[in-house]
Amino acid sequence: MALVRFAEGQQRSGSSGGTVFSRNRFGAYIRARSVPVNPNTTRQSVVRVVTRNLAIAWQTELTQAQRDVWDAVADVVDWQNALGDSVRLTGLNWFVRTNAARIQGGLDRIDDASGVLALAQAEGSLSCTASEATQIVAVSFNDSKTWCAEDDAAQLVSIGLPQSPARKFFGGPWRYAGVILGDSASPVTSPQPIPAPFPFQADQRIWVRTRICRADGRLSEYAQYDFLGSA
Repeated sequence: MALVRFAEGQQRSGSSGGTVFSRNRFGAYIRARSVPVNPNTTRQSVVRVVTRNLAIAWQTELTQAQRDVWDAVADVVDWQNALGDSVRLTGLNWFVRTNAARIQGGLDRIDDASGVLALAQAEGSLSCTASEATQIVAVSFNDSKTWCAEDDAAQLVSIGLPQSPARKFFGGPWRYAGVILGDSASPVTSPQPIPAPFPFQADQRIWVRTRICRADGRLSEYAQYDFLGSA
């Protein structure tokens, strides 16, 4: 891996030929590209089927009026790419992004885009603890937020493969671990227990990331937190 400095204003991310351009906390770097083995796991297959079915639904089940509203959302709401630049997605991108997350969390598909042209607000108070004895992650959050008392809203939780305590940054792999559902009759309270999808030991570093899904389908960016597991 080589650390590089590009000319002012230049940014590169992704692969070209046998070279990968990326960056970490120390700056931009280049490395040789390696082709990962595709294990074609059950989880991968499920995600691919969901994505494919949503793309088919976009073409065959949504009306043109519904597609037009998703396109209107895409024209207004920015998304950040891997370089942190604001980019515009397509209406299909927004429809799939929104509903793939909802389906993963066991929520119903939403065909009508929200009239609120903004992302949902990400969790701003995320913190976690976890015990090796129980293999449970306690996810703490701000339970005064509107989504907590909103039916069909949720906070989706993913947890990373446990790492050495010396490691300070993490890019995956992530695994969906569970969902914290909003409830108008009995608003959800913090913290909530989420079973760890990977076995971990005390003093291993664990990364957790979450995103909020509102009842109208608006999905937030990720909130992320890392900590050391306890005994």
